[in-house]
Amino acid sequence: MASGSQLIQIELNPPRQPKPAWLKAKAAMGENFHELKKLARGLGLHTVCESAQCPNIGECWNHRTATFMLLGDICTRRCGFCAVPKGRPEPIDWEEPKRVAEAVATLGLKHAVITSVNRDDDNVGGARIFAETIREIRNVIPDCRVEVLIPDFQGLEQALQVVLDAKPDVLNHNTETVPRLYRAVRSGARYERTLKLLEDAKRLSPGTVTKSGLMVGLGESTDELLEVFRDLGTRGVDILTVGQYLRPSRDHLPIARFYTPEEFVHLKTEALRFGFRHVESGAMVRSSYHAHEQAESTATPLPSV
Repeated sequence: MASGSQLIQIELNPPRQPKPAWLKAKAAMGENFHELKKLARGLGLHTVCESAQCPNIGECWNHRTATFMLLGDICTRRCGFCAVPKGRPEPIDWEEPKRVAEAVATLGLKHAVITSVNRDDDNVGGARIFAETIREIRNVIPDCRVEVLIPDFQGLEQALQVVLDAKPDVLNHNTETVPRLYRAVRSGARYERTLKLLEDAKRLSPGTVTKSGLMVGLGESTDELLEVFRDLGTRGVDILTVGQYLRPSRDHLPIARFYTPEEFVHLKTEALRFGFRHVESGAMVRSSYHAHEQAESTATPLPSV
């Protein structure tokens, strides 16, 4: 087994690098942006778009798409990259699924993306909230596709089964980074546990489209990324997203380097060799960015061989 010094090689205070021109997002504004913000506040809902400080919030919200975050806005883990607040969460709100469905219906969404904070205090309860949200959305908009971005439920298969029983159209669980950097980047997570969840999702529900995503710029090598692509492809993952890590604050992990647009094109080309049905790779790519298009590209069954 590798030693701790080999597992984590992140310089805590590297020289600050200016943000490249291709990473400058448009400011969040516009009528739809303000309407969606007002709607979320009125229903007592949280969006990961705001909590995670997503750079695409202006573009997505002006297109009336958003990723709703279940189970409150306090996470039980302290991942080094994430801007979502950490601490002791409030009790699970069992009325939340109905309010999310109301928001989805009000927005008239055809593809809803649902995620959550980690709730290591009640993994099965958290899974039930996901399942009820899927069902509530389908009750009000039967033809709406529902994509869920789930936590690892600490490897509890019962929790995963609860979500799969509700038949999400896309089941996403992010890998985030390479195994060597897991200890610093994903507090409380395990690389093998992530792979097992994605593998189990295909085993328990072969027809479910699975998806995973990675951030780059944390100090990983290209060879390490290709190994992760291979691992995910071997588990039958259908959709892969690759985006640039952006530091939310000085209290979070530093950026080791910025990838160029050409490097993202190269990563997409390499990833497609491992059998993914859709790869989204770019500086501003996040888990739910262009999620509607990703789902459409994988909606039809693969041809028989």
